[in-house]
Amino acid sequence: MSSTDLQNSTATGSARPEDERVGIGRAILYGAQHILAMYGGVVAVPLVVGSAARLDAAELGMLVAAALFVSGLATLLQSLGLPHLGSQLPLVNGTTIGAASTMLAIIAAHQGDPHQAMRVIFGSVIIAGAVGLVLAGLFARIRRFFPPVVTGTIITAMGVSLLPVAAGWSMGPDPKAPDHGSLTNLGIALFALVVVLICSRIRALSQVAVLVGIVVGTLFAWLLGRADFSQVSKGSVIALPHPFYFGAPVFEIGAILSMTIVMIVTLMEVMADLFAVGDTIGTTIDDKRVADGLRADMLAATVAPVFNSFPPTAFAQNVGLVAVTGIKSRFTVAAGAGLLILLGLFPWLGRLVAAIPSPVLGGVGVVLFGTVAAAGIKILTKADFENPNNLIIVAVALAMVLFPIGAPTIYAQLPSWISMILGSGISSAALAAVVLNLVLNGRK
Repeated sequence: MSSTDLQNSTATGSARPEDERVGIGRAILYGAQHILAMYGGVVAVPLVVGSAARLDAAELGMLVAAALFVSGLATLLQSLGLPHLGSQLPLVNGTTIGAASTMLAIIAAHQGDPHQAMRVIFGSVIIAGAVGLVLAGLFARIRRFFPPVVTGTIITAMGVSLLPVAAGWSMGPDPKAPDHGSLTNLGIALFALVVVLICSRIRALSQVAVLVGIVVGTLFAWLLGRADFSQVSKGSVIALPHPFYFGAPVFEIGAILSMTIVMIVTLMEVMADLFAVGDTIGTTIDDKRVADGLRADMLAATVAPVFNSFPPTAFAQNVGLVAVTGIKSRFTVAAGAGLLILLGLFPWLGRLVAAIPSPVLGGVGVVLFGTVAAAGIKILTKADFENPNNLIIVAVALAMVLFPIGAPTIYAQLPSWISMILGSGISSAALAAVVLNLVLNGRK
């Protein structure tokens, strides 16, 4: 904690809840719980993008290791902080799926030359991240446009948009597999969910309920023959970062403009995450803290391509984990960041975590993602619903988040940059809530 933080704590007569100190053992345990909860989301982006670019297995593995390594560095910066960088909140960072559609479009425009496509992707991320870094302070100053009806709606939309992900995990990792959505897969997901619920009612286990659910659920899946650890021992043991593996970044105007739009949407999502975790742990989130948090994410995005990784951002499911466990200390997240870095440097650890069956994560995800939505509903209780305008704001914004879920091709005929924004349920709901609040409720 900085001297300024100590002075503020002394002045108010109480320390911030996020500054609670925990023992090293507990910090590692709680940190591991955070990493297990978000691991699938981190590795999904490099696997999707790398596969689309038709990279070989070694290059795919390098992208995954890089994503873990950079996510760890970004989480350290966000949770511990430096002057003017980092919110000092228990936020876990990982590669954002929001940029995937733009990166896939860049790959499609460079078919036949995957390394060139990756160089263009990384060039666009560097410039877009730098633009986001400049805009971070401006976004922090417009927080007056985020009253409870807006922030509550956005955070509820975050949870609602994530729940279908949990459903997909519960059915199985491969939609084309014959056992996709089988009774066995759904049964494993239900078993993991029940374990989490039982542990949450036991005082001694309540703070590690998600971790226990993942471990016991994985054991249950292994007994059913649905967990495969045969790949853990295959491949390299140590993998050091290889800066600019694909070559020097390439800067193309079209790719940069598209990625900049993604980064602006990401700024909105990160701001919602900051408000959500602040409300969850009961701490003050002022303009300076918002700006510091946004700058940390944008700096991480700017630097990520150096290590062959994609832009990292705060993970909403980990906000849900903070709410479920009640562990408010940012130092537990910092411990998890150390584990992420180790996973990136020691690929066999990553392969071990990757062996966790998808249905287990799906069952646990029901609690994590549902808790995010519940946190948003809690904030909405502070809004004045005697004002019918607020009902309209919530109704339209939630419709915007559900449209691309229920009808994935609804915006397919629109220009790509518009469909990219509206296709993200979180960003479209955020835009709808902010704009409608301004139009219906005015600057008040």
